[in-house]
Amino acid sequence: MGCSKNNFPSDLSIDTVRKYVVGIDKKVKLLDGTERQYIYFDNAASTPTMTFVQDAVNEILQWYSGVHRGAGIKSLIATKAYDDSREIVANFVNADLHNNTVIYVKNTTEAINKVAYRLNLSKDDVVICSLMEHHSNDLPWRKFTNLIHSEINDDGTLDLNDLEFKIKKYSDKLKLVAIAGAANVTGVVNPIYEIAEMAHNVGAMILVDAAQLIPHRKIDMKSDDDVQHIDFLVFSAHKMYAPFGTGVLIGPKKIFEKGDPELVGGGTVKLVTETEIEWTNLPDKEEAGTPNLIGAVALAEAIQMLEFIGMDNVAHHEMALTEYALRRFKQFDEIDLIGPKEFSSYENKLGVITFNLKGMHHALVSAILCYEGGIGVRNGCFCAHPYVKRLLKVSDEDAIEMKKNILNNDRSKLPGAVRASFGIYNTKEEIDDFVEQIEKIIKGEYKGKYEMNKNSGSFQPVNFEIDYKNYFIL
Repeated sequence: MGCSKNNFPSDLSIDTVRKYVVGIDKKVKLLDGTERQYIYFDNAASTPTMTFVQDAVNEILQWYSGVHRGAGIKSLIATKAYDDSREIVANFVNADLHNNTVIYVKNTTEAINKVAYRLNLSKDDVVICSLMEHHSNDLPWRKFTNLIHSEINDDGTLDLNDLEFKIKKYSDKLKLVAIAGAANVTGVVNPIYEIAEMAHNVGAMILVDAAQLIPHRKIDMKSDDDVQHIDFLVFSAHKMYAPFGTGVLIGPKKIFEKGDPELVGGGTVKLVTETEIEWTNLPDKEEAGTPNLIGAVALAEAIQMLEFIGMDNVAHHEMALTEYALRRFKQFDEIDLIGPKEFSSYENKLGVITFNLKGMHHALVSAILCYEGGIGVRNGCFCAHPYVKRLLKVSDEDAIEMKKNILNNDRSKLPGAVRASFGIYNTKEEIDDFVEQIEKIIKGEYKGKYEMNKNSGSFQPVNFEIDYKNYFIL
């Protein structure tokens, strides 16, 4: 099978992984008609995959069949691969499968929604999340319970004093603290084990949204009797080099054994009559419909790749890139960094650099990088509107005006920033190219004339169209 450490190239390391990135050599046509090898700095949104993950997928496709459904040899092979992948996932984060279950979902968003539904919360209960959360770790809780936001500091870091105060204040009603392992806007890494201890000391649980953290740092859920144990861990494969439609929810069996699953149908039952339903065992009870075998195999292979390379090596490589990029950025007074400006240690900072160029719209900067530099970044509010609003110091009056404009389909004045985010395969040479393009923009040396689409808030160069037939089209 493809999911084996023995299948990795003998030379695979943090120094060589780049050559195994699928599509790493792709070139794009720029505004001036030249071609340039694409630089991808949007890994915080989604990562590319690797050739050996692709090979594992191609191999399991030859044995693809119904998981947990058929009696044929192919079905048995597919089922074993799917079931074995859970153990690989659990071992990666030190999850105890005696007391916990690994549930496959589509992504982190679905995982958090499932927990919010299955906790049987009421409006009298309290869940605490922070103001730095992605919308996916905020909006699901609002549907079911009383959500309290803990504060952030002026530099975008978590205000631990306020979090501890609110945990104690609401201790008699607090069911859960839902916290990001790392912020997707600033790359700030949160002290999840300290927060777990705070929650457990008042009898509450903790959910860690690890979508941003898990590709970059080793996570240990710790044993269930440890006061720093992570009760729920959720993450997405598409951010960890396996973009094949799978997400993970790990949590206590006792939570999911009780009550009805969120989605019902094929695969969730032991018995159905005209009047009765008997739910099947975990995790199948929580995975309605045909399982995503391809996604599970890809995730397992990607996890084994990260383990083969070593998560310490991953962290050190990305910390070096981050430190180098920030050092280069400090040459320019025109760059306004969003979030903490100084770091005593890059252990608590992921390879996420968010910034604005003074006097320029964030969407224009990202468009010039795209069309004239062949560099992919992201701009906007990064699905974390309250966090970005606070970081950019948007006034209440401006927020009201912004809301009116959005409701009128006018995003031309929407505040935001530009985000560059690094992965295990990125290099200092790519950062040098990036900084060179930023310097050209600062000096006004970009060549195109750009127009804004007010509905989307994005910029496009005048008289330039991407010929998608030269790349990919269905």
